[in-house]
Amino acid sequence: MSDDETGRNDGGGTGRVTEEERRRRLRARRTAAHRGARRVLARPAFVASLRERLAVLDGAGELYDLDEPADMYGNGVVAALEERVAALLGKEAAAFFPTGTMAQQVALRCWAGRTGSPVVALHGLAHPEVHERDAFSQVSGLRPVRVTSAPRQPTAEEVRDLEEPFGTLMLELPLRDAGYLLPAWEELTGVVAAARERDAVVHFDGARLWETTTHFGRPLDEIAELADSVYVSFYKSLDGFGGAALAGPRALVEEARSWRHRYGGMVFQQFPAALAALAGLERELPRLPSYVAHARVVAEALREGLAAAGVPWARVHPEVPHTHEFQVWLPYDADTVTEAAIRQGEETGTLLFTRPWDSPGPGLALTEVQVGAAGLEWSADDVRAAAAEFTARLGTAAEGS
Repeated sequence: MSDDETGRNDGGGTGRVTEEERRRRLRARRTAAHRGARRVLARPAFVASLRERLAVLDGAGELYDLDEPADMYGNGVVAALEERVAALLGKEAAAFFPTGTMAQQVALRCWAGRTGSPVVALHGLAHPEVHERDAFSQVSGLRPVRVTSAPRQPTAEEVRDLEEPFGTLMLELPLRDAGYLLPAWEELTGVVAAARERDAVVHFDGARLWETTTHFGRPLDEIAELADSVYVSFYKSLDGFGGAALAGPRALVEEARSWRHRYGGMVFQQFPAALAALAGLERELPRLPSYVAHARVVAEALREGLAAAGVPWARVHPEVPHTHEFQVWLPYDADTVTEAAIRQGEETGTLLFTRPWDSPGPGLALTEVQVGAAGLEWSADDVRAAAAEFTARLGTAAEGS
């Protein structure tokens, strides 16, 4: 490995580069390897070029009449998208939001006014707790309490026995930071029933709810029926440009529109995001079950391939993926596996692991794997071969780090 890759020389005479600069260079190499790779398991929209992203709107005239006037403050194509989402989720109404963070704060604020309680019971690994800088409490006057922080879905007993009273139970489906985990259907209905026993309403953080139908064996509207309100994202599963929707009772949604305005979400025109969302619902949503099914093939082959290549210990979590995304754990430091993954892409044109690696503990590395349309071209043998190619680079990556 060159000094430039390891960060041992910054070219400016100081002899070292900062850790931030070293990681920036690794990110740049990983992104370049991803864009240049001939074979990947998924090509997420966020790594595409502007030209490639705009291609999402090719054929948009089949989705909506492009001779209609452009939207203004949520009418036109945005309203059409809202109606489509409400119908898919079996709810009375839906409202488009520029971000999921805003949509959920507004939803839970509205429920707090109705229940008389600002307390939101949620998982310690839920998105608002981990990724939103305490927005619930700092911006919306809500008080989150953790049902559990264990890397699994909460149980009915935990909800029923929670010491503090709460007005709303928020469930993230799937629970991304625990490995895109979902409960069994009976477990989910039990948790919802336990919340009802506490006179609480139930809100689904369903950013990736689109992916859950295979695991639950039920259509979206039947899943969403369990909750009083549901938030869904248009880019996390559907490759849209961004945006989200809040669906629920018409009175709640109308109030949410007022708070959306107060929060700064009354955007003048949103037709690019709305059209991209309609494209995702039309094109990607029907394909998600095939991605989930193939993710299970990939997960099993990956586990077999790593074992056959001599990796002393590896874990795919969950062992049978609940969605088309899952975690991989390896007994190496994150820098070593990052370098091996990038080199595989640079040297072979096949990039098995495209996402960053984290260190959840000493000598451990963790990443996420997504299987999308590109991954459907991989056979189990392809995955096993790629695992062997990756493993072969672990030794040299460790020597050069």
